[in-house]
This record gives sequence, C-alpha cells and structure tokens, in this order.
Amino acid sequence: MNAILFDVNECVGCKACVYACAKENELPDTDLEILSEHRFTALEEINEDEEWYLRRMCMHCVEPSCASACPVGALKKTPLGPVVYDFDKCIGCRYCMVACPFNVPRYEWDSMTPRVRKCQMCHERVAAGKSTACAEACPTGATKSGERSALIAEAWRRIDSNPDSYARHVYGEKEAGGTCVLIIGPQEVIDVLNPNVPNTPLPHRTWFVLSQIPAAVAVVGAGLVGVNWIIQRRMKLASNTKTSTCEHTKGGKP
Repeated sequence: MNAILFDVNECVGCKACVYACAKENELPDTDLEILSEHRFTALEEINEDEEWYLRRMCMHCVEPSCASACPVGALKKTPLGPVVYDFDKCIGCRYCMVACPFNVPRYEWDSMTPRVRKCQMCHERVAAGKSTACAEACPTGATKSGERSALIAEAWRRIDSNPDSYARHVYGEKEAGGTCVLIIGPQEVIDVLNPNVPNTPLPHRTWFVLSQIPAAVAVVGAGLVGVNWIIQRRMKLASNTKTSTCEHTKGGKP
C-alpha cells in the first residue's frame, strides 16, 4: 500500500508541492493558503520564528469513513492506497464531508455541476509505479512517497536519530486505524493536528451502530404489532358491549 511521508523539519515552505499538485490536477492558481475546491493541498505556517510548515491534504485513511458513509460508492479505497472519487456516481449528498474526521473534502458550491473535491494521491501515477507529483517536486525530501510500511520505518529512523527535534509520534500510523499520509515533526506541530481522532477505524464504530438496526427494527415492529392487537381487541370488545346493550334495551321495551 502506497503512502506519503511529510517531515516538518525538512520543509522550507517553498510550496513546490502545492504548485506541482495544481499542475497535475489542472487547478487554478488561487486559494494557495487553504484547502478548497481549487486546492487539494495547502502549506500552513505554524511558527513564524521557527519557520515550521504543515501540509494539509486528504489523509487517505486505510479504512476511510468517507467511503463508508457514501451510499452510492462514489468514494472508494483502492488496493494501492489512494481514496478516489467518481463524479459519475456522486449524488451530491455530501455525507463524506460530514464523515471525514480530518475535515478534508470540499464541495463546488458555485458550480452548476458540483463535485466533491480532494487529493486523490495521484492514483494514476501511483498505478504506473511513479511518485506522487508533490513528492517528485519537493527539493528537500520533506515529502516522500512509497510503500507505507517502508515510510513508517523511515519516519521512526529519523525520529530515533534526532530525538530532540521530533515528537515520538508518527501521526497517521494509528490515527483513524491508520492513514496513508504520515506526518512527523516537532511536538508543537504535532499538537496542531487533530488529537481527538481515535486509533480505531471509524467505519467499525458506525458498523456497530448499523448492525443493531435490524434487531431494533424487529423489536419495534413486534411491539407495534402487539399494540395494534391490543387496540383491535379493545375496539372489538367495546363494539360487542355496545351491541349487547342495544339488544338488551330493545328487548326490554313493552
């Protein structure tokens, strides 16, 4: 499974990754600072004095909640790693935007034919055995692409060789059950990343809830059948009592 490793300590903020992504995906040169429907990756300055920069992009979860939430299969995880989007299947429900724990997917609100937009990890390049466009363009090695297990090993090698400059944490190794974008750097930068993302895959949590629905429906259905029987029974008894009273009254007349 392919992945991307981003090393904050090696990034110089040149935005070569941002421009390479824009060129590869034919995006306009606008909104360079933030993720948007026109920008699949952005470089955020975390500390001006230390010159630390953090890449923002789709994390390409190993078990993506966006794909799990999509009712029509417009988003899917490919065996090579990228989470890709199929506009022809999309119905515009935007459940993926709600489901993503990293708040990544963006929507083309101003378009007559709106799409969900996000990084697709250059899936065609990856399928051809090439590096992602952002990794190929990076002049310092801050962004690397390759086999996920090898990049995790590389991340820990860098951390162990320079422990004073890195937090002992490879962000994405376990978050959301693991992601295909891995981030290492100083503790101050790691703290900026979402700390509330659990280590378990989010689709497992939703599946637990969804798996209870058939049993809940059966119980509620049985209860409604029981209530209906009681109501019908009472109505029948009330009708019989009324009929008996009427007959008794008629029979008592002189």
